[in-house]
Amino acid sequence: MSKLKVMILCGRSPRHLHVANRLCAASEPLAIVQEVGSDRSAAKMFKLLSRPGLLWKKVWRWIRDRRRYTGNGEAKFFFGEDEPKLDRPELVVEVPHINHPDVVALADKLQPDVIAVFGTSLIKGELLTKGRLGIVNLHGGLSPYYRGADCTFWALHNGEPQEVGCTLHFIDAGIDSGDLIAHVSPEVKAGDDELTLFWRAVRDSAEVYAELFARLQAGEKFGQDQQVKGKLYQVKDRGWRHERHLDKLMQNGLLNGLDLPLRIKWFPRQVD
Repeated sequence: MSKLKVMILCGRSPRHLHVANRLCAASEPLAIVQEVGSDRSAAKMFKLLSRPGLLWKKVWRWIRDRRRYTGNGEAKFFFGEDEPKLDRPELVVEVPHINHPDVVALADKLQPDVIAVFGTSLIKGELLTKGRLGIVNLHGGLSPYYRGADCTFWALHNGEPQEVGCTLHFIDAGIDSGDLIAHVSPEVKAGDDELTLFWRAVRDSAEVYAELFARLQAGEKFGQDQQVKGKLYQVKDRGWRHERHLDKLMQNGLLNGLDLPLRIKWFPRQVD
């Protein structure tokens, strides 16, 4: 276990809890910050209600995600028969949204070495400047080639199962565009599906995330520019016709004959 002091910002799904637990075990955790709402300012609500197309896209996302995550498959994948829960519930701090001033104030108070992120809303503003060694995010795609949302889906949709994976990167003001720390590509086997591959990538990435803390404490430096600009996939891009296309690819044997091992690529900081 490293002695890095870490402030964790995470979501509330079983995969988020699993990663938070692994990071707590690998560091000296100071707080686990979770969103309990979202930034619903009057201006944002007016914008949403005045644009029926945007409203429908958000409704479709909600319906789609409820359909994808029905049952307790994710909970069983990460926790087996145990109830999904945080190992350190006494550290939980709930905020309306991740960019709330209370989060910045907490970072100023706790002075963490690293702010570790997985599964929150997009971080903006002053919070980007916090953390002695920076803010690290776990993104569910291989940046820069797959940024944004549903990257496992899009890699499969594009016929590139070898590009399924996650990225550890420093956070900047862009979307999944900060300096690279590591790529984590999980095993890919015949018979896998989108969610299994995504969850496997997250589970493997939790171990790499934990390893990163030990390596940072040992003085290693990470972070390479994303010199290639891949496509930014947004939630709105994934429609019914895209899902039908992937279903057809999978039925036609997209993963047949594949037996890819776990692959990890680190991006040490380049010395001038």
